[in-house]
Amino acid sequence: MTRPDDPATPAGAERPVSAPERPAEIVPRGTARRTSATARRGPADPVTSLLRHHRDLCERAVDPLEIAAGLEAHGLTDRTAARYRHRDVFALAEELYARIPPRAHRPAPDGPPPGPPGPGPDTEARAAWTLLALLPGAACLATAGALRVTEGVLGDGTRALVTAVGALLACLALRVCLGRGPLRAPEGAGRAGLYGCWLLSYAVYGEGLLAQVMTGGPDGPWGGTPAPLLGLAAAVAPAAWCAHLFTVRAHRKLAGSRALEEFGAGVRPLLLAAVTLFLGALLPLLYLADLGLGGGGTTVAAVALGVLFFVARLLAAHGLPEPGTVALAAACAVEAAAPSLVLSARLPGLEPLAQPVNAVVSAGGTGAVAALACGAAALGLLLYASLALSRASAHTHTGT
Repeated sequence: MTRPDDPATPAGAERPVSAPERPAEIVPRGTARRTSATARRGPADPVTSLLRHHRDLCERAVDPLEIAAGLEAHGLTDRTAARYRHRDVFALAEELYARIPPRAHRPAPDGPPPGPPGPGPDTEARAAWTLLALLPGAACLATAGALRVTEGVLGDGTRALVTAVGALLACLALRVCLGRGPLRAPEGAGRAGLYGCWLLSYAVYGEGLLAQVMTGGPDGPWGGTPAPLLGLAAAVAPAAWCAHLFTVRAHRKLAGSRALEEFGAGVRPLLLAAVTLFLGALLPLLYLADLGLGGGGTTVAAVALGVLFFVARLLAAHGLPEPGTVALAAACAVEAAAPSLVLSARLPGLEPLAQPVNAVVSAGGTGAVAALACGAAALGLLLYASLALSRASAHTHTGT
């Protein structure tokens, strides 16, 4: 039997059809699939994976600084940014911002380039919240003036009514003031208002109550010292301006920084300067209030309470209300514990409970309890603020 390719096969004989040979340049189907899968498993761009993970953040951002702050809030630092082949978080944020398609809220490519973000308002808005910040002090001053003018004319009940109305007006003015301007808290301040009322009440009546409790009382009504309340109410306006200056300077520092560590190192002195500037305004206001109401001198407790209020509200205005609330609650707990321990020590066998309070009062008087409570809380909160407010993520949604 002859083969088809045998030369002896007749020329006209039909050769059987054989399977066509696969061209050398065509890769078999199974091999092609394996090659494609290998290509997909190859080294991917790390920035692409980061963009996929934080796409919502990048699409909402109006500038690269907001992306940098968001990445920092998620735990990304300049050191970890090297894994994405960038020198710092700011450079990484700029590339992420550039990779997102233009959106409606972004300026057109042919429009003017966006300037550095700044929370500073125009002159009219600044004047508006300044006037609002003056209202609490004005309400307290008007109440004190009315009580001074009507001294010996009105009865005790009427004077108490005037005091209550003045306190209510001051609280309403403070609420309105804290709803606008640099002291406005975006997410509210939780129970901080309740703790603040307790601390203000103790600043007025606490020393008299503790003095009566320690001498076997209380034996009846005790007098108050309204001078700290008037001085703290008048200090709301300087507090607003100090917070405004800190926020504006911090935003400028953020716009000019190229690394998170650089921004943190630059914003801490700004915080200390803001607190020092507020102290410089608080001390003369407390002195003048005490001088006008004939008090016993400016107390350390009132100064410490003012600093505590300022730092707590500054943190709340930057989206961090919880630490300030905790600090205020801790100060309230110490002030409430002092008379409670003295009263508890009257029970048989519980006499040692009053020893800490006796030691503090013996060293610094009845005002030492509030000074210790508010001073320790203010110092701890200031240390926390120096860390929390040195992060870029604390300065992205503030505005004045």
